[in-house]
Amino acid sequence: MDSLWLQNSTRIDSDQFTPGNTYDVVVAGAGITGLATAVMLAQAGSTVLVLEGRHVGAAATGNTTAKLSLLQGTVLSGLRSMYSIRQVHAYVDANRAAQEWLLGYLEGRGVPFQYRDAYTFATTAAGAEKLRTELEVSLAAGLQVEATRETGLPFDVENALRLPRQAQFNPMDVLRALAADVRAAGGSIVEGVRLMNVRAGNPLTVVTRRGDVRAGTVVLATGTPVLNRGLYFAKLRPNRSYAAALRLPDGVTPPPGMYLSAEPPTRSIRDFPAPGSEGPGGSLLLVGGFGHPGGRAPSPKAKLDQLVAWAQGHYPGAELTHTWSAQDYQAINLMPFFGKLPRGRGRILFGTGYNKWGMTNGVAAALDIVSDITGSPQNSWARTIHYRTTGPRGTSSAVSFNLDTQLQNVRDNAALKKKPEITEETTPAEGTGVTGLFHGKPAAVCTVDGVTCRLSAHCAHLGGILHWNDAEKSWDCPLHGSRYSASGKLLEGPATHNLLKLQ
Repeated sequence: MDSLWLQNSTRIDSDQFTPGNTYDVVVAGAGITGLATAVMLAQAGSTVLVLEGRHVGAAATGNTTAKLSLLQGTVLSGLRSMYSIRQVHAYVDANRAAQEWLLGYLEGRGVPFQYRDAYTFATTAAGAEKLRTELEVSLAAGLQVEATRETGLPFDVENALRLPRQAQFNPMDVLRALAADVRAAGGSIVEGVRLMNVRAGNPLTVVTRRGDVRAGTVVLATGTPVLNRGLYFAKLRPNRSYAAALRLPDGVTPPPGMYLSAEPPTRSIRDFPAPGSEGPGGSLLLVGGFGHPGGRAPSPKAKLDQLVAWAQGHYPGAELTHTWSAQDYQAINLMPFFGKLPRGRGRILFGTGYNKWGMTNGVAAALDIVSDITGSPQNSWARTIHYRTTGPRGTSSAVSFNLDTQLQNVRDNAALKKKPEITEETTPAEGTGVTGLFHGKPAAVCTVDGVTCRLSAHCAHLGGILHWNDAEKSWDCPLHGSRYSASGKLLEGPATHNLLKLQ
């Protein structure tokens, strides 16, 4: 599966990687956080190298629904359940600063985007009650939302919140502009080179399989930090969700706004204007949602099928054109993490935990990271977020999550012993994968495009037992979200190595 954005995008060329070079800043990750950070630093005069393990936009940014909105479902009431209203206000201010920066950048560079009103809608009484709480918190946090039942959706709602004049865009258009500006300011972007480690020293040594480079500062913009310092993998919940683009029948147009449901299963809706279109007419309908914890759905494909069936149920005759999925990381205590990485002596910085709102949170992280590196005054919202105090509910959530992760590992290891033994002759059906014991060791075997691959079933991060993803034909870890291709190549997550092949 390829996203609408990636499938219709011209690849961004990679610069040459030269081991032994020294840079002011090395940025790991070429999504919205990494490239926004890189362009700001390069334009401020720093020598910048961006390293991307796969290709620009390969992870969350190239698979997002790309809504630039301050109305974010029921995020604010969730934050308020754990933090003071001052902290929630700081979150809103951070997102507002990011939105203003990115809109200003898009306008200045002539990158197309569309203003749309944003809605959070509820179709149940329980969802409507959640929206009443969200409205109260939003107003107290300085966000002027309004209640309405007029949404333009093709179904009735119990209640909805509306925030005018938010924005949407093609995220690859944004990354392409950022990449061009990084290079115009003297920076480099190298694809296919993954940061494996950072060794202490002055300068720091950035370790890759292609050789080492040195840097005064390192920025981790990799979705989840790929260094275990600070144990952020234990503070983040990997969530996988699905998206589809549909062409509507003649005479039928998508609804005029951007939408997100207040109750599960999550349903996200927006349009994608055809080239030259100035409004919803002639647009594709984009739907998303039906998510689950990464690596833990019995059948991810069934989740995708449910999403498509829901969309076609409300838009009969809609023709499916693209399907894809994305993984995002939610901080267990809901507030994103960004700034200086523990044990990095102030020279390793990071951003993570955007909770599916990376277009704003990722840019907010970049703004704070750049202020730290350049020594410019720190934004007041950043100071407030950095010195947050998690309440009892946040602490309880963290304990519960990590206990559940441990139990998941115990269950998976016990289940392996009950499965049929893996042998040299084990050949799963096309498009399927199985796990079991091979000479007493956990093994993962799959067949994709007629090729059978036999791998260790231990995740290369902390040894979790991998699960087969029947939607993307990948091996996914249910503990901390690392993912691997059918042949064992690392795709994303906190891991830094490929899977071992069975001997």
